[in-house]
Amino acid sequence: MNLLRTEFRKIFPYRTFWVILAVYVLLLVLILYTSTSVEINGKALGNETYQFPGLWMRLTYVAHFFNLLLGILVIVLVTDEYSYRTVRQEVIDGLSRAEVVLSKFYVVLALAVFSTVFLLALGLYFGLLYSSNTSINAMFSQIDYLSYYFVQAVAYMVLAMLFAFFIRKSGLAIIAFIAYTKIVEPLIHFKLPDHIDKYFPMKALDSLTPMPGQELFGQLTSPIEQLSPAMATLPSLLYTGLFLLFCYLILKIRDL
Repeated sequence: MNLLRTEFRKIFPYRTFWVILAVYVLLLVLILYTSTSVEINGKALGNETYQFPGLWMRLTYVAHFFNLLLGILVIVLVTDEYSYRTVRQEVIDGLSRAEVVLSKFYVVLALAVFSTVFLLALGLYFGLLYSSNTSINAMFSQIDYLSYYFVQAVAYMVLAMLFAFFIRKSGLAIIAFIAYTKIVEPLIHFKLPDHIDKYFPMKALDSLTPMPGQELFGQLTSPIEQLSPAMATLPSLLYTGLFLLFCYLILKIRDL
């Protein structure tokens, strides 16, 4: 807890942190509020968006796009510490390199808890306001999608942290992070059969929050083979551990 307390003392006065977090919150609320006009498979969702229990699947699917924003926030926080030589000073003051990585990971966990609790609050607010079925069973029968989203958000941010430790420059690290998640790995998927690429990092992570109505979409186009959220959890946790290990090795091998 001391490591997290120290990180909070550095982060809380930092205006950029609050600006990015505010953009995350406002965009998510705005998109959820206007999502009734979104069309899926040619049909406007209307208040169907807010119906329990499918609300949790739809909400986490929308929210997973904003993991990029949380990743960018982590990159900015880590690379700024290189710019201001804070990482170097922390090691001089007695922190081990493992503790430095651990302190950033605690921030990632705190951000993931915040975003998951925020989604829970949004889901309950819109669901209780607009859902036609507000029984306890309907409200919570698919709430496990929030736990899948938590695992996904943590993994995205730890991957972003890896790019930040590796590149050290915020602009380049953000470009590399977005390029890998949205261009490089999808291009690799394109060259490989589904039964292999479904275990790749980004595809496993995206499988945690599948697109609503994907089965119907697959019937209209070519079916896409991917892991179920439960099956994708273990590979996602393993990738998160691997990314953390790489962060530690980069910090251990390189000069500060």
